[in-house]
Amino acid sequence: MPRTEATSDGLLSGSPGRDVAEKGLREAITRGTIAPGHRLVEAELSEQYGVTRNSARLALDALAAEGLVERIPNRGARVRTVSTAEAVEIMECRMVLDGLLSAKAAELADDDQVARLLGNRELMRRAVAERELLRYSELIQNHHALVREAARHPIASELVQRLAAQIVRHQFQLSLRPGRAEQSLAELERVVDAIVARDPAAADAAAREHLGGVIAAVREEALV
Repeated sequence: MPRTEATSDGLLSGSPGRDVAEKGLREAITRGTIAPGHRLVEAELSEQYGVTRNSARLALDALAAEGLVERIPNRGARVRTVSTAEAVEIMECRMVLDGLLSAKAAELADDDQVARLLGNRELMRRAVAERELLRYSELIQNHHALVREAARHPIASELVQRLAAQIVRHQFQLSLRPGRAEQSLAELERVVDAIVARDPAAADAAAREHLGGVIAAVREEALV
């Protein structure tokens, strides 16, 4: 197992350094702190996150594999731009996969997994009620992770995670729109209700409805 080490200048090296840079950069891209198309320079990232240039390079490689970053020959790396049309296509694929995972979760979730889904739902309700929309966006990701875990379907889970990473910025921005949090909460509550009721068909339908709502909101946002 790799050790956590710092170089003589205090920079983190190896896997720990990559993890620090990867996490920080992913959050910045997700929240829109770094805009699509922004050039990503390894030396600047190394200084910003206190890691070696090799760690910054590895972090960029990891995010490029997720579709958040793209490398341009002879020009370096930049934040990948995902158009509205592409985001809609990605979410149309996710409608099928999320429906499958939710249905499987309704079939296979154990009592502990159901309890954690219910607990996360309560946290989502509280976050929306208190207008903690950044927190709510994070809890939505927790919801999807819990469903994937309960579904016990590694292939669908991996595909969803790869697709989700590419549009996480779109979804984060949507969660900040007036009224959208309340709507998505109601949609996700129906997914949880169906899983708790052990009703695969209802879970599939509710998950597809939620992604359909996201697609409609993305299209509406593009017209504003």
